[in-house]
Amino acid sequence: MNTNKKFVHTFKSRNIFSRMMNTFIPFLLLICLLSCLPACQAPDRSSGGIQVFYHGALKKMMKEGDISSKYNVAELADSSNIFGLGAFENLKGEIQIFNSLPLHSFVHAGSIGLDSSFNIEATLMVYARVPKWHSITFSEQHTSTKRLEKFIAEKAKRQGINIKKPFPFILECSPDILKWHIINWKEGDTEHSHEKHIASGLSGTLKMKKVEIIGFYSSAHKGIFTHHTSNSHMHFKSHDETIAGHVDELIINGGGILKLPEVIE
Repeated sequence: MNTNKKFVHTFKSRNIFSRMMNTFIPFLLLICLLSCLPACQAPDRSSGGIQVFYHGALKKMMKEGDISSKYNVAELADSSNIFGLGAFENLKGEIQIFNSLPLHSFVHAGSIGLDSSFNIEATLMVYARVPKWHSITFSEQHTSTKRLEKFIAEKAKRQGINIKKPFPFILECSPDILKWHIINWKEGDTEHSHEKHIASGLSGTLKMKKVEIIGFYSSAHKGIFTHHTSNSHMHFKSHDETIAGHVDELIINGGGILKLPEVIE
């Protein structure tokens, strides 16, 4: 009699355990699936399959004076097909990366200094991995940055890129005018403005000099990685790689080549 009771008790315990496992295992699988979801997500097809990454924010600099490091650029050292731009920690220079080849610029003894390493801490960094570009030759005149932005958006939309999402672009041209600056912020100054950023370091104007420009377009990131009056943020390097920096104004009358990310089907 006692043996039968023990058997019944054991059978019920196993039955309860089985029901618990049947409930617990699917729950555990669901938790595992959710935990890996960000890493398992497919590229954003609506923006051409290219994801734009960014660290830091212009409005944090301007309003709070926060120019501390937000990203270690060395994390990109082993990555291929990287295109990016940004600013050094403490606003002590400009970051440019073209196809995983850096050409950063800074002020050294009143002159332009160049750095081709990844050993940079960035207070602002925007980048994307672009394995393949689609080239568009253009002859239209672009007498203002606003007009150029409209042109880039129209071509990107025609290319199948969702222009409501950020995307990178490249311009290869010899602009009539390219106004540039390399920031060299004064330590301890907490009053920020775009005008003071330009005046803090070196600035100048290139005329009809062949350049390559890396830019990021977005109508939804004002105050993050574009200024509040602009839909784009652009940096450049000269063809002979003797100068690089931030683009402040761009006028192109002689045409050029616009490159947009190849859309992944």
